Amino acid sequence: MNAAPHPSPALPSRRSLLGGLLAGAALAAAPALAAPARATARRTPSAGPTATRTLLIGTYTSAEGGGTGIGTASYDTATGAITPGPVITGVENPSYLALHPSGGTVYAVAEQDAGAVTAVALAPDGTYEVLGTRPTGGSGPTHLSVHPSGRWLLSANYTSGSVAVHPIAEDGSLGEHTDLVTHSSPSPGPGQNGPHAHQIVTSPDGGHILAVDLGTDTVYTYRLDESAGTLTEVSRAVLAPGSGPRHLTFHPGGRSAYLACELDNTTVVCAYDAGSGTLTPGVGQSTGSGTGYPAQLVVTGDGSYAYLANRGPNSLTRYAVEDGGAALRLLDTVPAGGDWPRQLALSPDSSLLFAANQRSSTVTAFRVGSDGSLTSAGDPLPAPVAVCVLPLP
Repeated sequence: MNAAPHPSPALPSRRSLLGGLLAGAALAAAPALAAPARATARRTPSAGPTATRTLLIGTYTSAEGGGTGIGTASYDTATGAITPGPVITGVENPSYLALHPSGGTVYAVAEQDAGAVTAVALAPDGTYEVLGTRPTGGSGPTHLSVHPSGRWLLSANYTSGSVAVHPIAEDGSLGEHTDLVTHSSPSPGPGQNGPHAHQIVTSPDGGHILAVDLGTDTVYTYRLDESAGTLTEVSRAVLAPGSGPRHLTFHPGGRSAYLACELDNTTVVCAYDAGSGTLTPGVGQSTGSGTGYPAQLVVTGDGSYAYLANRGPNSLTRYAVEDGGAALRLLDTVPAGGDWPRQLALSPDSSLLFAANQRSSTVTAFRVGSDGSLTSAGDPLPAPVAVCVLPLP
């Protein structure tokens, strides 16, 4: 594989999905910036109820019709209208993005055979600087997150089925990885060809690290040694064989979490024990979408509603969150407004929902009503092979 989107077990590879759908498509590219040591990238501060804020957009730079780095845009906090901005260049295959708690640095995976992570400093004056790239020790990284302490970057290598830890320096730059753990058991699920770590996150209480592996149908819980930057497994939650857990989202209360299972098209509500780090999955429930290849769930800041991206039917499922987070009730589905909604993100106040639509190369925005309903916020933003959208605070 040559710097390509990773293959998914029991599904067509991401490269094959991209190839047939992007050929001949009219993809609008955002203007690229030159690549000096420090260049301008739009960061518009909040200034009241109708302020504009910044969106960062991840893409595949190696895909046909893909981007040239991390895209930027601004959005109106009242209407959701999106305006394109320049591109942060010098970043390869940034298919997932995560912001440092300080807001001063963004991190991107380099989803390719020689997996890597890149740090980019975002200055208050609107400039940026690529601080450098470090290898993850694995291949095809698809997800990363910053530990709440701001001192460690966690990444998940999909193709090699491993998770890595990198130290973060005071200036936001990265050191060489301090740990690399490969998921060697249990055996891969039916039709799957090995472990495929798809996500790694810190629990809301900060006490545990959870890694979701689509290939082994397992969520692994680790403790992070914050002095050495090493992981020690403390428990694991095994899902139904062939379910393909892809993405875990915690309820704000911290006692429940929700899993989007890609291969059996279900959503699973899990109980979480902060003391032990134990995740206890419930029974998979409907996404309301038929065969949907569910991608990711997000939960509103007040914990009242959850939304799921369904790539097959290009829809968004709305759930009511009940029993203090311990239950989801399916309400409805609405069109995503684009093709293959790969990733969702809520604005900081949960008043807007954004969807990165990989195959249509667009980002769509929705206003979130008081009842959790979704209303289109206007025309989609053209964004080459948009696979991640990150609203900045």
